[in-house]
Amino acid sequence: MGQYKTPGVYIVEKNAFPNSVVEVATAVPAFIGYTERADNQGKTLLNKAWRISSMAEFISFFGGAPKSQFEIQDKKPEDASSAEADFSSDGKEYYLIHQNQRFLLYYSMILFFQNGGGACYVISVGKYNEGAIDKAKLEGGIKVLLKEQEPTMVVIPDAMSIDKEDDCIALQQAALKHCGYVMKNRFAILDLYNGYRDQHDPDGNCIESFRNKLGTSFLDFAAAYYPWLNTSVVQAGELSFSNITNLDTLKELLDAEVDNSQLTDAKKDEIKAQTKKISDADDPELHKTLNVVSPLYGMILLAVRSRLNLLPPAAAMAGIYSMVDNTRGVWKAPANVSLNSVVSPSIEITHDEQEDLNVTTAGKSINAIRSFIGEGTLVWGARTLDGNSLDWRYINVRRTMIMLEESIKLAAKAYVFEPNVSNTWVTIKSMINNFLISIWKRGGLAGTTPEDAFGVYVGLGETMTPQDILDGILRVTVLVALSRPAEFIEITFQQQMQKS
Repeated sequence: MGQYKTPGVYIVEKNAFPNSVVEVATAVPAFIGYTERADNQGKTLLNKAWRISSMAEFISFFGGAPKSQFEIQDKKPEDASSAEADFSSDGKEYYLIHQNQRFLLYYSMILFFQNGGGACYVISVGKYNEGAIDKAKLEGGIKVLLKEQEPTMVVIPDAMSIDKEDDCIALQQAALKHCGYVMKNRFAILDLYNGYRDQHDPDGNCIESFRNKLGTSFLDFAAAYYPWLNTSVVQAGELSFSNITNLDTLKELLDAEVDNSQLTDAKKDEIKAQTKKISDADDPELHKTLNVVSPLYGMILLAVRSRLNLLPPAAAMAGIYSMVDNTRGVWKAPANVSLNSVVSPSIEITHDEQEDLNVTTAGKSINAIRSFIGEGTLVWGARTLDGNSLDWRYINVRRTMIMLEESIKLAAKAYVFEPNVSNTWVTIKSMINNFLISIWKRGGLAGTTPEDAFGVYVGLGETMTPQDILDGILRVTVLVALSRPAEFIEITFQQQMQKS
């Protein structure tokens, strides 16, 4: 208040209310991977975090789907993804072998948006035509996120296509370190390498391998899901004979099918004439014709489509997190929720098999995705990888705490360098109290009254010593009772005596 020297009336305005705490966004994943291109009107977007909010925007900036090539073989390869053949013809089994590098980001983005995803960041670390997926480039994408404050989740679908499992695990460890040690304000959603395989696969237990190699650091900042998903994101219209590399073999199979049919010779010659036209070039009309006249051709493309629709679940879970956050709140566990555009899990998990996934002496809980009759495919787990921790066992507890910490931290920045006196303490306490009351009213904190749900403490002799004030330190202690999910519901039945 200035010193008055001239007679008159002076107006003095005073703030009646303290600053408010604004709840930070909780559902903004960052996806790291390879794309067809990465440019914005001629300016490169490679190794830049770019915010989008729809699949149309993704295609606009990063291009379309990768071109997948398959070779038809009559012998099962050593690294076949399934013990079963992809298709059979004339009593003989055939396998489809993926010939080029498989890039998963594009289809994972579709799965994300179809499961409720919204605003997100995309970091393109390379293009499809650059060859094999490089672990170092993907790890460089994690470093790009150091400069971004908004992302709250990290998802790396292309990690599953790295040649060596050890490199994939090293990349996942880098993501854990980024989330739990460097930034401490985001959550990693992990897939299991070879997660389409059964736990009892003779070629190795993917769950046991994941647990043994991942380590024990920062597990409370991540969750893992098993198994992979049979989805419907790749449509039949996106495929044709151009997805087959050995076209001579395809022609032989189609001709053999015609020879074994009951058609007239004239009709057989007509179909064989169409088969001869098959070449490397795309021909939509020929593709339609073959689809009509050859059941085997449709069967082969259906097998190709099934292979491409086998996707890791992390991107779908990022969409589920976003949907649950927006409809119920970050404090609701992202479980017992159905997945969209998912036909089935790649592996059916029984009740007994899930016991080892959910509760294990190693503590590395892996959340199951299971199918239930009449309900579809459901997320049936809500634990972080730190499954034995009473503090951070549940995903919603960790993510709620991240939201509370970041929201209060950003609001408290306004009081840096303010006088370290009781007026400042009361203002900060009132600000945090008002924010936590609003969270409690919405069901984010457990307790019948605000006093039961949280407590805010600040002041000399309460949280600070005179030495703290001399050192320029203002200490605030916030206690919160976070709601935990009812993971196990026990209903007791007992007979009673007849009373009437």
